[in-house]
Amino acid sequence: MKQFAKVSGLGALASAALTALPVWAQEATEATAEAAAEVVPVMDKGDVSWMMVSTVLVLFMTIPGLALFYGGLVRAKNMLSILMQTTMIACVLMLVWVIYGYSFTFGGSTSPWWGGTGKLFLSGVTADSMAATFSAGYVIPEYLFIAFQMTFAAITPALIIGAFAERVKFSAVLVFSVLWATFSYFPIAHMVWDANGYLFAKGAIDFAGGTVVHINAGIAALVGCIVIGKRVGYGKDNMAPHSMVLTMVGASMLWVGWFGFNVGSNLEANGGATLAMINTLIATAAATVAWSLMEAVARGKASMLGAASGMVAGLVAVTPACGTIGPMGAILLGVLASLCCYFFVTVVKQKMKYDDSLDVFGIHGVGGIVGAVLTGVFSAAAFGGVKGDDYAMMSQLWIQIEGVLITVVWSGVVSFVLFKAIDMTIGLRVDNDTERQGLDLASHGEQAYHS
Repeated sequence: MKQFAKVSGLGALASAALTALPVWAQEATEATAEAAAEVVPVMDKGDVSWMMVSTVLVLFMTIPGLALFYGGLVRAKNMLSILMQTTMIACVLMLVWVIYGYSFTFGGSTSPWWGGTGKLFLSGVTADSMAATFSAGYVIPEYLFIAFQMTFAAITPALIIGAFAERVKFSAVLVFSVLWATFSYFPIAHMVWDANGYLFAKGAIDFAGGTVVHINAGIAALVGCIVIGKRVGYGKDNMAPHSMVLTMVGASMLWVGWFGFNVGSNLEANGGATLAMINTLIATAAATVAWSLMEAVARGKASMLGAASGMVAGLVAVTPACGTIGPMGAILLGVLASLCCYFFVTVVKQKMKYDDSLDVFGIHGVGGIVGAVLTGVFSAAAFGGVKGDDYAMMSQLWIQIEGVLITVVWSGVVSFVLFKAIDMTIGLRVDNDTERQGLDLASHGEQAYHS
């Protein structure tokens, strides 16, 4: 501006202005180019690689992890039935997911309750279409996001079968799984994880599936074991696990696979993923130690069954919290979840006299509720969480409780209606003679073991 002050006359001013125009145009062009560069989405190969591994890890949780974990817990005559149910549920749900499940969950609808029909049969999805991550401007291939979420949809109904193992028809298990995923899993997943979902809009924190997976499945399991009724000989016959070796192997596979479940839910390979990773390690370790200590004090001996139960309880509880709590909070969360799950498995179930065969509600349902609620507490900076000083803990705590209540009621009502409808049509239970013989031979014509 000083040089303009020294120039007199309109001609001089006009000449100066024309001289400056190319400079201004160049600066404007550069600024526009920079702005355009900022909005070009980036697909990082490291993120893509990690998410591909995470997808396989979650599949590994189901087949063979969950199958072996549950299989070892039942009697030998029902081992193959558990393996077959887990395998077929996973495969059928993968097909359902790509046909309409993905659309019902993430189909682009503005409804707070479901995703709509915009992506039925994966309409509009190509190898070039991208899905957003949690960092602005970073994306992953949409096929990869679909595949990752597909493994969640595959394992969740399979969790439920442990509550009524050893007594339900194979056909009834498959029909229930498809219908339950349609009317309970997909709507809850949309509400919690889709940007237009009711609970997402409210700010509910569920990093990897405390409500969507564990509470949802745990409540369905409780309803199922009550509606279906107890096993023949329950409380009289020996129904101890037939192979704690297989159960330990399965539990270990679950823990390894859970890194895909929790860390993969970060959608990127960055610092946030490492936080989820360390929390998944230490919350689980704390829960396992806590369960074993409680068992040693109460019964005089710490069992492998107890250690495996504590392991899964810790994994379940840290699932909704792993991305927002700190490591010390993860230890506390693991211990508290283990205490609560232990109480429900050893005291409440005995008092209420329901036959939750493999303690699905006692561990997944209760552990999921504890984890979902305490996520609102331990996410605060005062407890080592990532939320800053402006974090309204009591407000968030209520949002977490609201998410739990909605999931409990939704899953409970849907599950009850479906169990009753299936029982009145194709029937839920096998007959008593078949149950005594075992489902392996009766339902599949095979045996896991030959004498």
